[in-house]
Amino acid sequence: MSFLSHLEVFRWHLVRSVIVMLCFTMALFFMKDVVFNYIILPPSHGDFWTYQQLCKLAQLTGMESDLCQAKLPFSIISTKMSGQFAMHIWVSLVLGVIVASPYVFWEIWRFIKPGLTPKERRKSRGVIFYVSLLFLLGVAFGYFIIGPLSIMFLGTYQVSDVIQNTFHLSSYISTMTSVVIASSVLFQIPIIIYFLTSLGILSSSFLKTYRKHAIVVIFILSAVITPPDVTSQILISIPILGLYHLGIRIAKRVEKKQAKDENKNG
Repeated sequence: MSFLSHLEVFRWHLVRSVIVMLCFTMALFFMKDVVFNYIILPPSHGDFWTYQQLCKLAQLTGMESDLCQAKLPFSIISTKMSGQFAMHIWVSLVLGVIVASPYVFWEIWRFIKPGLTPKERRKSRGVIFYVSLLFLLGVAFGYFIIGPLSIMFLGTYQVSDVIQNTFHLSSYISTMTSVVIASSVLFQIPIIIYFLTSLGILSSSFLKTYRKHAIVVIFILSAVITPPDVTSQILISIPILGLYHLGIRIAKRVEKKQAKDENKNG
């Protein structure tokens, strides 16, 4: 196929992906009460699931007065005429992309697959399932862990009792969406390591050698996407470190399989 033919094929994959995302976006737009009352706003309430679990944990350490709060000490407002409507559209779009993500990954795979050799196709078997699974796990991790921790820290932080926390709706939503998207991307670490190892760019020995450097980078990333709270950064770093070590195991398996294939061919 010529370059223009490839572009034409890619365009139709892109068009189908956009249509599916817009369909989910429109459906979610008309489910306003469910989206905002049961998905977007609950992390701003003291009875959210994450806060209840933190409260139970705090009760074991005698810190319940700090973490067990019926109501978080801040309010959310909208000061622009079109503020709520604009956020309604934005939230519907973001959630539409998240819900449609497995289909979008599948369309991307359909575009890439014809250019792969039979051997590369066998190695990539199940990739859409794992990419989608890790992406959605990252979304859940950002929504239930990073987002609430960020909101609790920033919502309860005060430089003086005289100053009350009142956040704009767009600020609250941008905080939630940014941490959710960042988490979903970070959770793709094992997939990235798998493909880079398959291409010979990375190796398990390289990942082991630079493990300490990776830990530093992970803590820096955790500090960027979380509030300046050591406890939160540690909680965020633990699963990311786990994914990195899972990547090392994956790299080892890829290398063993490649070695077996070479012995068979040899």
